[in-house]
Amino acid sequence: MESIISAVHRKYNMTDSNVFDGDPRVSEWFLMDSLGSVLTMCLLYLLMVKHGPSFMERRQPLSMTPLLVIYNFALVILSAYIFIEMLSVGIIRSYGFFCQPVNYDDTAIGIREANAAWWYFFSKVIELLDTTFFILRKKNRQVTFLHVYHHSTMMVICWYVAKYVPGGEKFYNGGFNCLVHVFMYTYYGLAAMGPGIQKYLWWKRYLTEFQLIQFLFVNIRCIGSFFNGPCEYPRWINIVALFYSSSLLLLFLNFYLKSYKAKPFALNGKDKVNGSANGGKNGLVEDIKKGN
Repeated sequence: MESIISAVHRKYNMTDSNVFDGDPRVSEWFLMDSLGSVLTMCLLYLLMVKHGPSFMERRQPLSMTPLLVIYNFALVILSAYIFIEMLSVGIIRSYGFFCQPVNYDDTAIGIREANAAWWYFFSKVIELLDTTFFILRKKNRQVTFLHVYHHSTMMVICWYVAKYVPGGEKFYNGGFNCLVHVFMYTYYGLAAMGPGIQKYLWWKRYLTEFQLIQFLFVNIRCIGSFFNGPCEYPRWINIVALFYSSSLLLLFLNFYLKSYKAKPFALNGKDKVNGSANGGKNGLVEDIKKGN
């Protein structure tokens, strides 16, 4: 499968010639050796989405409160770490906003950049557990098209970035996404602690708006890069990112309008915390999750 990707890279000169076959610095890192393993995980994930609810239909939902608290705050820490690493690399390398090539040098800063890209990819593997927890707790209405579309596609996209373009311009998208996740998983972790904390979680709507701002930021940056002259970062990746981010923007905007149109900001009797897999409210907060 990688041979096909390599052949396409060579034929259309889609990446730096040194990484037509993948960045050699990451080739031995976990899950970087084969796209097949990632696609297999994606297939198993989709099979779980399809058959998991049927498996749980005659079973009692699992109570997972301690695990959910640990899981969510662990992702807060991981997201914060990746954000800080991406930000630090950007500052050290004096990133340009609309044009930043990948540093393929086998130096300390180059490896640090590649390492941050790998952790960002691996965080998407971990986040597949979100859906697993929903299904095990029989919160099936939260496993929406938006939820599944985002989880399954992001893992594959981030694998490609980590293997062939680990750094550069995509750190803007990934860094912003990790910042969103810091606040988001903090919210979920607090909500999972129970009603004593949930009554203070009035800021769900702002998380959704923060997410929408993220997609707008990604789109503006991608469009701006098209007018910034020749750049060593592959322009086709920005084109793909623009279309992908736009699809998420439309899906999240649709969710936002359905969820909050003519609704007050404060909680009321019809908007009480219901305890989703991540401690969401009425199954809606899950769908504000993650950008690109």
